[in-house]
Amino acid sequence: MSIQGIQKVLVLAPHTDDAELGCGGTLARLKEEGVEIFVAAFSTARASVPEGSDPNVLRKEFIKSMKILGVPEDHYFIYDYQVRKLNYSRQEVLEEMIRLRNEIQPDMVLLPSGNDLHQDHEVVHNEGLRAFKGNSIWGYELPWNHVTFNTQAFVTLEKKHMEKKWEMMAIYESQFKKQRDYFTKEFIYGLAKVRGVQVSADYAESFEVIRIKW
Repeated sequence: MSIQGIQKVLVLAPHTDDAELGCGGTLARLKEEGVEIFVAAFSTARASVPEGSDPNVLRKEFIKSMKILGVPEDHYFIYDYQVRKLNYSRQEVLEEMIRLRNEIQPDMVLLPSGNDLHQDHEVVHNEGLRAFKGNSIWGYELPWNHVTFNTQAFVTLEKKHMEKKWEMMAIYESQFKKQRDYFTKEFIYGLAKVRGVQVSADYAESFEVIRIKW
């Protein structure tokens, strides 16, 4: 069952792996159901790549991930704002979002939760609200950045959607090198299983409902 009237979804990702982490399973399901998907990543986090790595490695990994999802090249947008310093470019970020709004005219926008404590995520959330206040907006979950999270909406997922999400994430070899606890198959499937249990499904991703427009 598709969300009524949703034909175009735009994901606002502070960094190149946030869309996959926060709503990769949902994107896989939406794509399967014929929804047109657009993704904007505002930083390739060049200053955070492992020592000795190609500075463009995250850009390259993101492009590979989008290909796995089946997002056409003209449906994703990559910016090179400095990681952890998006607040220095807040107005430019807002103007880019307004350009995307006018160009894409999405039915729904997915962005970081309002409870996300990461400084870059906070900027994307706040400017996203300014740019897309006339749209339906959901906030995706990145629990390592949250003190609290409002589980107000759930997208139920099947095993195939989780497999697609993990296939996309597995492209990010640069992130595996950092050995982050949340960048593991065990964590990704475990969180989806917990959210699934909450709504009597095998798996699910949860969202904060910020605005709904029918």
